[in-house]
Amino acid sequence: MRQAGRSLPEYRKVREGVGMLESCLRPDLVTEITMQPVRRYGVDAAILFSDIVLPVKAAGVDLDIKAGVGPVVAEPVRSAADVARLPSLEPDQVAPVAEAIRGLVTELAGTPLIGFAGAPFTLASYLVEGGPSRDHARTKALMYGDEDTWHALAGRLADIAIAYLTVQVDAGVSAVQLFDSWAGSLSAVDYERYVLPHSRRVLESVSNVPRIHFGVDTAELLALMASAGADVVGVDWRVALDAAASRVGPGVALQGNLDPAAVFAPWDAVAERARDVLRRGKAAAGHIFNLGHGVLPDSDPDVLKRLVDFVHEETAGS
Repeated sequence: MRQAGRSLPEYRKVREGVGMLESCLRPDLVTEITMQPVRRYGVDAAILFSDIVLPVKAAGVDLDIKAGVGPVVAEPVRSAADVARLPSLEPDQVAPVAEAIRGLVTELAGTPLIGFAGAPFTLASYLVEGGPSRDHARTKALMYGDEDTWHALAGRLADIAIAYLTVQVDAGVSAVQLFDSWAGSLSAVDYERYVLPHSRRVLESVSNVPRIHFGVDTAELLALMASAGADVVGVDWRVALDAAASRVGPGVALQGNLDPAAVFAPWDAVAERARDVLRRGKAAAGHIFNLGHGVLPDSDPDVLKRLVDFVHEETAGS
């Protein structure tokens, strides 16, 4: 469960007074926060505690994550000259992440550890907009109006994602996930032209471990996302998994996709919806049960634990 830790009181306690990006570069905190949901819930895999903008920050871009806002960039990237000034990521700049992974692999004692990175489009949207955006107007304007600069920017960010994922794989993660959180803002035509080549290059660079590709509101993009080369496509709650399976085609597993808000409902409703997700997931080549996006901060940890146990019981022996 991505972001499962942020609903936990022990997470809030250990993060108290420590900035998000600072905590991502402290091996002790990365290890502790990654382990918290595993201890609490008994999930089948751990998700590395990090943030998609971390490698961009580590490379030297002036950005920070502001509470209640999200990533904020001091000097937005909007021209070819701005792109040319973007630094590359060197492995030693994320050495604390590698240290944390090596320790986690030992502590997890066989439980898989999933690493991740932000996809070029989503990272670019933060850099171009200067922060979170609802319409991604400046990003699209750059794509449509200066295609060469756009591809140069996406290519530089693909290089950063590749370098970051390579560090994680070399340190021992069992699988990786590429997050394209804002890809759903694009049409299929634009995704194929401006985004797919760069995401495909990232995924092809880490072909020695299982690869998961996830975006939000990407129902119309699932086939294209699958064609980027992932072994698993993450699906949010807006499309049923059996429908998603028909879109991604044979041989591709799915991850998802219980609505994160469902866990606030009475238990009978949670169980009914979880059972439906499991049933529909059988249409795919494989299925990783998960929420359709991150765990909401106010989620009840006891309900999440009950949900994990329920899924284990329903799938025992299958």
